[in-house]
Amino acid sequence: MMMNALDSSSTRPYLIRALYEWCTDNGLTPYVAVLVDESVQVPREYVKDGEIVLNISFDATSSLKLGNDFIEFKARFAGTAREIMVPVSRVIAIYARENGQGMAFPVSVPDGSSDDTSKLPGLSSVPDATHFAPADFKVVQIVPVDNPPKNDDTEPPRPPGGGRPSLKRVK
Repeated sequence: MMMNALDSSSTRPYLIRALYEWCTDNGLTPYVAVLVDESVQVPREYVKDGEIVLNISFDATSSLKLGNDFIEFKARFAGTAREIMVPVSRVIAIYARENGQGMAFPVSVPDGSSDDTSKLPGLSSVPDATHFAPADFKVVQIVPVDNPPKNDDTEPPRPPGGGRPSLKRVK
């Protein structure tokens, strides 16, 4: 019997595990961005604009479990050990800290809910995730808001002194 695509399990936990493995295999640090609500167990003092970014690398966590329903681990925040539990449905991105390569996911909003994504910071144009097809998942490069991309028509900065760049030998 063939399984209907709508009856199959979510691809999100599998993609998270795959990108986590890709990051660790390439010596990169996997980070997850999480949309925080009452179902997310994280230190609230580190939540900013309804989101938190978590380092889920081997060095930053212990007892990491990337399950189909939850991401669970223990981590230290300002020296205090904390139990972290994040529903996979609340993960909005996983990416490598060093180069920003990773994947963003649509925001999960239950059907018939009064939740309005326009109230979420930066997500006013994201439609209800129940209407996303698998092709709607995008591989992206996360670009920090503090560093907007530069236009291609701008010149690179000139080295001090205005001349050609040169190397200086330091003994």
